[in-house]
Order: sequence, then C-alpha cells, then structure tokens
Amino acid sequence: MSKLIDDNRKKKFQNFKRSELAERLGRVARICNDFSIPILIIVDGWESSGRGYVIKDLTREFAAKNYDVEVFDKDEREDNLYPFIRKFWINTPKKGHIKIFDRSFYYKLFEKKNFDGKKLKKRIDSIKSIEKALYDDQTIILKFFLNVDKEEQKKRIEKLEDSVKEDFYLDGLDWDQQENYKEYEKHFSKMLEMTDLSYSPWDIIDANDKKSASKEVLGLAIDKITQGIERVIRQREENENVERDYRLRSNILQAIDLSKAISDEDYEEKKNKLQKEVAEIMYKYYEKGISQVIVFEGVDAAGKDGAIERLIKEVDPRLFEVHGISAPSKEELDHNYLWRFYKKLPKDGYVGIFSRSWYGRVMVERVEGFAKVNEWDRAYDEILDMEKQIYDHGSLILKFFVMIDKDEQLKRFKDRQREPDKQYKITDEDWRNRKKWDQYIESMNEMLERTNVDYAPWIIVEGNQKKYARIKVMQEYIKYAKEHLKKLDR
Repeated sequence: MSKLIDDNRKKKFQNFKRSELAERLGRVARICNDFSIPILIIVDGWESSGRGYVIKDLTREFAAKNYDVEVFDKDEREDNLYPFIRKFWINTPKKGHIKIFDRSFYYKLFEKKNFDGKKLKKRIDSIKSIEKALYDDQTIILKFFLNVDKEEQKKRIEKLEDSVKEDFYLDGLDWDQQENYKEYEKHFSKMLEMTDLSYSPWDIIDANDKKSASKEVLGLAIDKITQGIERVIRQREENENVERDYRLRSNILQAIDLSKAISDEDYEEKKNKLQKEVAEIMYKYYEKGISQVIVFEGVDAAGKDGAIERLIKEVDPRLFEVHGISAPSKEELDHNYLWRFYKKLPKDGYVGIFSRSWYGRVMVERVEGFAKVNEWDRAYDEILDMEKQIYDHGSLILKFFVMIDKDEQLKRFKDRQREPDKQYKITDEDWRNRKKWDQYIESMNEMLERTNVDYAPWIIVEGNQKKYARIKVMQEYIKYAKEHLKKLDR
C-alpha cells in the first residue's frame, strides 16, 4: 500500500452499510440546510482512484435542490485570464447549500510535479486564504484525498481503456501518473503536508477497494459535519460579544489639505491631454493582456462618479466596465461578501472600475451594524488577500479615496435637492449617513491605515474642488500605470 496511507489509522466505518451511512449523512445535511450552514466537500486524489464512485455515494441522500457537483475542466484557457482563485471563489457554496468539488484548486498543485517555487507559494497562499475566509464565515470544509497503489491504478486504467467510457474518464495524466508513480507519490505527500490546515485538514482514504473507501468517506463526513455544526453554533454565539483593542495611529483624513484647487484655464489645458494619455495607456494594457482593477471610495457626494467619467472619457468603451456597487441582493447575501466582487473581476486586457467596492464591509457595514464586529474586523486581512491575488496575477490595482469636508458635503446635498437632474443622486440614506459623519470618518481612517500596501495603494484625492480632483485622478492613474508596466517588463 502507498506510503501516503497512515497505517495507524484504523478504518472506523466498515461494519456499516453504505445505505445506512448515506441516510445519516442526509440527515445532518438537512440540519445544515435548516441552519443555513454552507458545506464545501473537496474530493481529490490519484487519477482513476474512484472519485466519481465516492461522490455518487456522498450525494445519494442529499436533497437535489440543496447540492451540486462542480467538475473543473482541465482546459484552463479561459480561467487563466483571471486570478487563479477566482473560478473557485465564484463556485463556493451559498448558505445552507452543499458544493462538491471534483478536483479543486488543488488539481494543478497535484498535477505538476515541478511547480516553480515562487508560483507554488503564491498558489498555496491563495488556497489558504480562501479556506480560512470560508471557515471564518461559518462554512464546513471537508477535504478527501483518494489514494490507490500502483497495481490497483493500473488495473483500473486498463479496464477503462476497454470501456466505452474511455474518452470521458481517461487522459494522458492517468498513464503519466502510472509510469511515474513514485515521483507523484512523493509530490502528493509534500502537497498534502503543506495544505493540511488546522481549519481544513486532509483525510487520506485508502481507495483500493471502492466500497470500503466510500464507507470511510461517508462516515467521516457525518462526524466532521456534526462537529462543524457545533463549531458554527459556537461561532455564532461568540460573534455577539466581541471587543476590539485596535487603536488608530493617525487621523489621515483630518490631515489633508482640502483647499487645493486649479484654475479653469489649467483644467481645460490639462484635461484633454491627460484623457488621451489615459486612453493610450489603457489600450497598451489591452495589447499586453494585463487587467486593471480601479477602486473609487469616498464620503457621500465626494465626486467619485464624476472623476470616473473624466478618467474614461476617451477610452474605448469596449475595454472597461464600471460597477456601481449598492446594497447586496438576496443571492449575494447568501454568499460570502467577497463572492460578488470576484464575479466582477475583469479578464486579462480589460479594466474593472468599482464605484464603491468590497470596502463597504469595513465602512457602511461596520457603522450601520450590518456586519458583526469580528466579521468586519477580520475583513481587512481578507480584502488584502484578495488584492494580493489580483496583483500576483500581474494586474494593476489602484484605489482612489475622494475626500470632501462636511460643509462641502452639505452644499452638494442641497444643490442636488434643488436641481431636478441631480435629485436622483440624493436619498434619505445620504442624510442618515451624514448624521454619523464622525463614525464614518473613524472607519475610513482605519481602512486607509490598515489597507494601504505597495501592491494596492490608496491614493487620497482632495475633492473640495471637483476639477482639481479629476485632474489628480488622471495624473495619478498615469503615474502608477506606467510604473506597473515597467515592473512587469523587468
């Protein structure tokens, strides 16, 4: 038997019938559905190890509407146009739902024996971040690796070669693993050890006998989901009473000079030239196949949308998409808060512009109490993990924060009320938020302090004069975009 198997671990569930175990698993799955607890089950392993067989048993008593199986295609040409982890994020389970990954984000780690060291570390860091984010967001994560010895794998491959199902089940990797079994075994051991995490450990299953393997997976799934339910209930109780000891080191927004301005003549002279240069740079990014993520945040009525409109004025509209982010939909609320943003990331060569963004988690959701303290407090690191994945893909990521003072905001609110064409821009919510000005400023200062990093910098834009702000946004975009291209060319 392969050395991957822990000889000390006794099989616990062989005296049960698979049908009995499946029924029990179905019951705990229904409890998760009732409590809106998501479950992610990863089934990986050697080629021809019986993943399909095990998955069929796992799902036999699940309500059809409460689960689905995601089989990740080996053809990754489209997926490679996005950050590595995106396709997995957008397939994570919603609340009360079960998602089964046949293969997973581990597939490429297992398939490539000679992964480049830096690239391997980035991939594993990405995997750790998604599993930790899901675990903290009360998802139950199960990871099974199906292990077969060389002789058994060979028998199964030969049997499939004689089957009408050959084209569906076999490819070159099956025989490559068979011919280089020892190398793959050593590689698998290393990968499993590196990704065996306290919050999402691996269970290595002896799959030489499919029925025996299926019983072990079913039994372990029952135990681990039951434990997961207890853990989630504990998490929900602990979420209600959390104190923070974080103290701001500086008041960034109070220190900026909002009197900065530009003359009308300078504005007109610079605007057209800058807009053409922005268009040229964005097209250059398109030619090079490099995506861009540009975030705009700021206080209400700061002029974010006006700055965006001037930035993209001369850009081919086929190259960008502007996402106006508002309150999440019912479907979006059923997922982790980052899910809806991963779905909106641009593919290589294109630009995704966000008017408001994932930072709502640590601003409006914090101030208005839509997220509990430990939910938004851990979001700073979760957000930086996401932005690092975008950057590691080679993308440019820039974040503009447009600031105006409280008096200027009041003036703009009143102007919007008076002008019929602008009344849609002012809502009761804007006035309510204004009453919490100090709380929002505190949250914004902490956000800027904790998420300003080299790979995703914050650019603070003094916005009391709109024309000054618009010129600064274009100038800063051009500066950072050129610098990023130089880094990539090194």
